[in-house]
Amino acid sequence: MARGLVFLLPGQGAQAVGMGKAFYDRFEESKDLYRRANKAFGFDVAALCFEGPPEALTKTETCQPALFATSLAAFVAFRRLMPSSVQPLAAAGLSLGELTALAVAQAFSFEDGCYLVRARGEAMAECAARHPGAMLAVVGLEAGAIEEICRDSGALGANYNSPDQVVLSGTAEQIADAEGAAKARGAKRAMKLDVAGAFHSPMMQPAADVLARALEKVKLREPDFPVITNVTGQMVREAGQIRSLLARQIVSPVRWEASVRTALAAGATHFIEFPPARVLTGLLRRIDKSATGLAVDAPQDLVKVGEALEVPVAVPE
Repeated sequence: MARGLVFLLPGQGAQAVGMGKAFYDRFEESKDLYRRANKAFGFDVAALCFEGPPEALTKTETCQPALFATSLAAFVAFRRLMPSSVQPLAAAGLSLGELTALAVAQAFSFEDGCYLVRARGEAMAECAARHPGAMLAVVGLEAGAIEEICRDSGALGANYNSPDQVVLSGTAEQIADAEGAAKARGAKRAMKLDVAGAFHSPMMQPAADVLARALEKVKLREPDFPVITNVTGQMVREAGQIRSLLARQIVSPVRWEASVRTALAAGATHFIEFPPARVLTGLLRRIDKSATGLAVDAPQDLVKVGEALEVPVAVPE
């Protein structure tokens, strides 16, 4: 059996209409999880995931619950099919996905996880409405050039995704200046993201304060396995540390490349990305081509995971 397994959980931006439906249709455990999510979030999460419309699915306050439920609906199917001996050395999630990773690691109950995701999404949406901002994905520039762009424009690094991909946050003016500067320096791509806020920057402090208060009401316990935190790119297990870092994450850069390198240094060889998948396994290839990334988007993908982990998997019809 392959050793060095890490679970990857996606964040906002990975969503797509239809996500999760194949698991809902095939697994009673997945269907039950969506039902619980509908009740916990107070709206029909399943219908939003399966039918959209896209403009509703991209709203921060509804997108985050939808992603949380979809990733977990696939995870419960994975757990049903895999032998108990298949255990990860860690889990990592991008932004919102860090909460999903903690749910997978049993750091809090599903209902408490839904409460935190709802509080986080609504607070971030409200903060973006009150303090409009923008984000810019830059591909193909070295760290020194990015630092110069940030210094000259006032934009800040928000996501350090891979050696050649960084996302910047700031006001609309700062991001416009950064976009022009990135193109002038020969960036392969400099593309504004379809978001209303300057996520993972100090402009999100009011949302961080809301999440900190929500976290005080939730019982956290040591996760079953380490979770790699976005803020530091290091593994954590202590509940108090997790509580503090989750609130800080909203205003801090996501150190995704560092997170993956932490996993690799700990012996990770295989990474399973739960749906909606492809983004994180794509970044994994940019960071280290020797690692095996397994994207799970449909039940049949679990057969490929079983083959890679050298365990037999039979997906029910």
